Amino acid sequence: MDLSIVIPLYNEEESLEELTEQILAAVSDLNLQFEICFINDGSSDNSEQVLKSLKEKYSAVRILSFRKNYGKSAALSEGFKMAKGEIVITMDADLQDDPAEIPNLINKINSGYDLVSGWKKKRFDPLGKTIPSKLFNKATALLTGIKIHDFNCGLKAYRRDVIKEIPVYGELHRYLPVLAHWRGFKVGEIVVQHHPRKFGVTKFGLERFLHGFLDLLTVLFITRYRQKPLHLFGLLGIVSFFLGFAISLYLTVLWFQGHGIGNRPLLFLGILLIIVGMQSFSIGLIGEMITNIRDEKESYSVKETDE
Repeated sequence: MDLSIVIPLYNEEESLEELTEQILAAVSDLNLQFEICFINDGSSDNSEQVLKSLKEKYSAVRILSFRKNYGKSAALSEGFKMAKGEIVITMDADLQDDPAEIPNLINKINSGYDLVSGWKKKRFDPLGKTIPSKLFNKATALLTGIKIHDFNCGLKAYRRDVIKEIPVYGELHRYLPVLAHWRGFKVGEIVVQHHPRKFGVTKFGLERFLHGFLDLLTVLFITRYRQKPLHLFGLLGIVSFFLGFAISLYLTVLWFQGHGIGNRPLLFLGILLIIVGMQSFSIGLIGEMITNIRDEKESYSVKETDE
């Protein structure tokens, strides 16, 4: 199989037939063996029935349905397991992603990239969605060092090696470019066409940006400090301990000079910083012990071998 198109969906019955027809029109001239994998994330409308009718009509259509709504990361995870293509393209089912971009994504992958993310440079979304999204993308690019503009764009292309190596859980689907970059894959970006929502309403609220920030902290930790927790907790511990030590030393000098220090808040701050520093350093040491005694071996991203 040359190409798999993975589409997670939740309550998108109105758009599914038109989306399928647009995908078929976009890939029919590419001379590729392809499949369209719909991941029905526990839809409560008639999406499942529409998908079954599409499967009867088009041999390229494959369906996986959850019993309940698990979220986009779970849908993508199962979609990646289901996909057989050497190139895997993901897109949303609401017709805002344009299937006509599929050939452009494939060309970018074939030019040497392992993951290509779409950039919705001109978006047709309300300000309550676009402004927080821009802030989120700028913060993510700054903290991760990956210079792409739209981490959360649903329209992406992957080489098969990428989806085999990167686990998708929680809500980390928006950080797949970060995780791929950390594993040594070449990540790129192209500008893609974005369309106004034609049917229904968005399934995402403002709470996703809070979740996204917390997930960003998770990604930063697991990519930078998973194998060296002492580098993080030890640094925090050393800084806290020496700040507390400096405060305590200063108060000790004052005490020798005859000044009373027993009721000074600074004394309690110094003691607190010393205790927090020792605890943080201890957490880092425990993390190092867990890292070194765990049974599973560290996995590395191997591009090729002569064996």
